[in-house]
Amino acid sequence: MGFSPPATKNLYKSSFQISLLHSSSSQTPQNSIKAAIKSKTYNQIPYLLKSQQQSNNNDPFSFLAFFPKPLRTQIIDQILQSLIPFRPQSHLKLTYSHLLSHTLQTPKPLLPIALAVLQRTLRSGLAPSPDTHLSLSSVWADSRRRRRPSVSVVLSEMASIGYPPDSGTCNYLIMSLCKTSRLDESINVLKGMNGTGLGCLPNSESYGVVIGAMCGERRTKEAMWLMREMVRVGVMPRQGTVCRVVAALRRDKEIRRATEMVEMLERKGVSVGFEGYEILVEGCLERREFVLAGKVVMDMVERKGFVPYIGVRQRVVKGLVGIGKADFASVVRQKLVGVLS
Repeated sequence: MGFSPPATKNLYKSSFQISLLHSSSSQTPQNSIKAAIKSKTYNQIPYLLKSQQQSNNNDPFSFLAFFPKPLRTQIIDQILQSLIPFRPQSHLKLTYSHLLSHTLQTPKPLLPIALAVLQRTLRSGLAPSPDTHLSLSSVWADSRRRRRPSVSVVLSEMASIGYPPDSGTCNYLIMSLCKTSRLDESINVLKGMNGTGLGCLPNSESYGVVIGAMCGERRTKEAMWLMREMVRVGVMPRQGTVCRVVAALRRDKEIRRATEMVEMLERKGVSVGFEGYEILVEGCLERREFVLAGKVVMDMVERKGFVPYIGVRQRVVKGLVGIGKADFASVVRQKLVGVLS
């Protein structure tokens, strides 16, 4: 399912062929790639790049920047389509790397086709080079700033050239935006994925990446809002995501809010897990919220059958006795004995 070329493709094709015919006959890396593209033997490109050991600082596709945008898009689409059956796909790493670099780092970036290259890279089981996060995030932000399109429009442009966006591509984009501290834009992508109508819905990884970044930036209120939002739309958070939010609230001394969030998740059928409860109990003890700690321990035992570590159990009981809550301490102790016996 590739790109449908515009009506003027023949004019572009003629111009392109003339340019190729007038290029130097010497077998420079670029001329080898030009010859492969002219003859449409695209499956030779991975071998050419490997044999010539291209430097990461060299763009063997740089000559494409002199051609009109529709033709550049058409050529890259044809390369991508021809390489789908290529085996082993691990040999495509260098080709995809150069194509990603060309579409993102040239003076005239091609965002929709760059996302298509990214999609093909990920679907081949290959990892883009680490600097892709920075270049993708920068091109995305620049496109949104200059043209002011909605996220759904940008993703629909990708679909219009034959590459409907999927969760893997969108999640990589979200991760890139988070890694470059464009957290507000990452939330826009989450919302835009819901609005494309293309079936590219955010999943637990989509939300988890943004929530984790929010926690790292001490934006815990927004992290909690996102947690509630993902549960509202039926996406179950991973236990690691829950733990990050609880730990962030503990760090910010917001242990009561952390307890309320855990209770909300349990009501919605989300499994919090032992580690999440343990972080919560330890946070209560740090804030000398011994009654709250006792209630959390009771919930751990009654709801989940979880038993806190012995040191935590002892601190909870001792703390309750110390504030004059010996009766409650006895109830907690008996509950624990009943499980451990």
